[in-house]
Amino acid sequence: MSKDSPFLTAAPVLVPMPAERAYTYAVPQGMCVAPGSVVRVPLGPRLVAGIVWDGEAGSVDARKLRPIEQVFDCPPINHDMRRFIDWVSQYTLSPPGMVARMVLRAPEAFDPEPWTPGLRLSGGQPDRMTGARERVLAIAAGGLSWTRSGLAHAAGVSSSVIDGLKAQGVFETVMMPPLPVVAAPDTTYAVAELTPDQRLAADELCACVRAGGFKVSLLDGVTGSGKTEVYFEAVAAALEQGRQVLILLPEIALTHAFLERFQNRFGVKPAEWHSDLPPRMRERVWRQVAQGTLKVVAGARSALFLPFDNLGLIVVDEEHDPAYKQEDRVFYNARDMAVVRAHIGGFPVVLASATPSVESQVNAQQGRYGRVVLSARFADAALPNLRTIDMRRAPPAKGSFLSPLLLQEMGRVLERGEQSLLFLNRRGYAPLTLCRSCGHRFGCPVCSSWLVEHRFRGQLVCHHCGHTEKKPEACPDCGTLDHLVACGPGVERIAEDVKEHFPDARTIVLSSDIAGGVRRLRLELEAIAKGDADIVIGTQLVAKGHNFPNMTLVGVVDADLGLANGDPRAAERTFQLLSQVTGRAGRTGKKSLGLLQTYQPEHPVMQAIISGDSELFYAREIAERERTGLPPFGRLAGIIVSAPMRAEAQGHARALRLNAPEASDIFVLGPAEAPLSLLNGRHRFRLLVHGERRSDLQGFIKAMLAAGPKVRGQIRVQVDIDPQSFL
Repeated sequence: MSKDSPFLTAAPVLVPMPAERAYTYAVPQGMCVAPGSVVRVPLGPRLVAGIVWDGEAGSVDARKLRPIEQVFDCPPINHDMRRFIDWVSQYTLSPPGMVARMVLRAPEAFDPEPWTPGLRLSGGQPDRMTGARERVLAIAAGGLSWTRSGLAHAAGVSSSVIDGLKAQGVFETVMMPPLPVVAAPDTTYAVAELTPDQRLAADELCACVRAGGFKVSLLDGVTGSGKTEVYFEAVAAALEQGRQVLILLPEIALTHAFLERFQNRFGVKPAEWHSDLPPRMRERVWRQVAQGTLKVVAGARSALFLPFDNLGLIVVDEEHDPAYKQEDRVFYNARDMAVVRAHIGGFPVVLASATPSVESQVNAQQGRYGRVVLSARFADAALPNLRTIDMRRAPPAKGSFLSPLLLQEMGRVLERGEQSLLFLNRRGYAPLTLCRSCGHRFGCPVCSSWLVEHRFRGQLVCHHCGHTEKKPEACPDCGTLDHLVACGPGVERIAEDVKEHFPDARTIVLSSDIAGGVRRLRLELEAIAKGDADIVIGTQLVAKGHNFPNMTLVGVVDADLGLANGDPRAAERTFQLLSQVTGRAGRTGKKSLGLLQTYQPEHPVMQAIISGDSELFYAREIAERERTGLPPFGRLAGIIVSAPMRAEAQGHARALRLNAPEASDIFVLGPAEAPLSLLNGRHRFRLLVHGERRSDLQGFIKAMLAAGPKVRGQIRVQVDIDPQSFL
């Protein structure tokens, strides 16, 4: 190449798009890039951010390539994170660029944060001294730089006092580096007083952290046993080693209470990372994580793809929760990927739950995971007394959904000035609305699902695609007025039922679609914890991690709901959910009760819950999984084919099945129309790939997709390794 050429070499760059490999770009003369550099490159008519990738660019004449436009002044994506991107891509059969896209989700963070103007004593003296000026000078005497507002607040004066001193030359202007999102945690701020059992558990986790190296610990403790305080000690041990910590939480709604508990222990809150975070804060968190200045991040599953500089511990709280599974673009389970991230980085990971997943239980039994057990509640608080209500023998009155036995207990709790929780995992007022005259049912126009009535908002809503329409007064099919009837209960209808029986009780309805969003939800949760509500009606949102000190009764309105489908995890999910929600009662030591309304009181799941014998449930469930070869004793993958036309989706799915390679340890079921056969205007067919534990499922699916028809037009094929949902 000529010495006068403006390009010296070429570099592979991974761009955030569904490409199977990195693209090659020319590196302009004088530009320095290395694997991990974050760069701006042309992609079609646009400029996008990308990551300089590992490997050779190949023997390409750089003069024929489009050049890298810019190298961002930000820390490079380190080697561990690049390996993680590759691993997630290969395991989930997702294009590596789409995984990299999750890392590059804060583009404004790639440029340095601007410095801010500050004030510092110059050595000058004011023309006269006042009490306010004395306070300002005393605080600023240490030689530190202050912001104008920060100095005024610290001295307890108005900003005009600061302005007057600056005008007289007492202060000089200096530029200050960006402030951290949160201050560094203090591991000695408020060391918890742990019970002997908690101390043993904390010491075991801390020993793993101090020893270094990869290890998975399953922290298995009953609800209210103090798991959070225990793993906080492991967090402190990692911080004392100068490492960063990531704490994953399944729901944004849990974040606020968790932040307060963290602050009580470490003196400051951790940084947050979730979809509700303002864009500017996301950018600051991303950059300070990459620089290593942020020490602890608490966030949702996407926080796993933050570019940590020196990560030394991951904690996955409520590790069993299905919210850790992402089912959009890149299908992954954050719990499992957290274990992979820790293995690549060579540091420990803690999985915490009162009802661990079957997979984690088996891994602990087989010695792949360590197991740390907390078998008693903090301060010896008793677990709630659990009973079933046989709805065949104690049915509700006409028009009601609450058994007289449950209503009787709620009345007693109200008389004692304590709180009740009613749990029903259905949002809205009713799951179906129909016309009593002609039988017309209100369905979603673009999904194969019924519209859910939200009476508080006067709307019919599809919970799958978000379609909404106003509830009409007359049937759109036959035109009959006042013949529309709500079928079945949602939490809003249960609240109406409660109001009829207890008109003077203070009630709160909690669900993920509450008006006012996350902020309103946090305020409601605070109100419940303070005792500003008598009866709480909620969906699965109330089952996770909340501490309501005065709650002594939990009533499950429809305990059978989760068992009424073909999901192979239905029993496990129901057991976990009902165990978690009944665990909200009696956490501060008061005598408490959990009542499960059910038409199947003899079902093994119901018997396991009321007996408190979780070991028996897990033993039965694990034996059944092993007998049928289901995870973790076998492997599953879902392939979802969708298209605007039903025939197109079905034809493509059948062609894939016909092109499946021969394998003795892997077989394919389907295609069959998905239970949710129409979603957002797209017809859906599913194939289920079932293999043995050691089967090369990814290789099998790759071969099937390669041999099958090309994806053309509006046909879409999605692969879900280790599916959690079968809709």
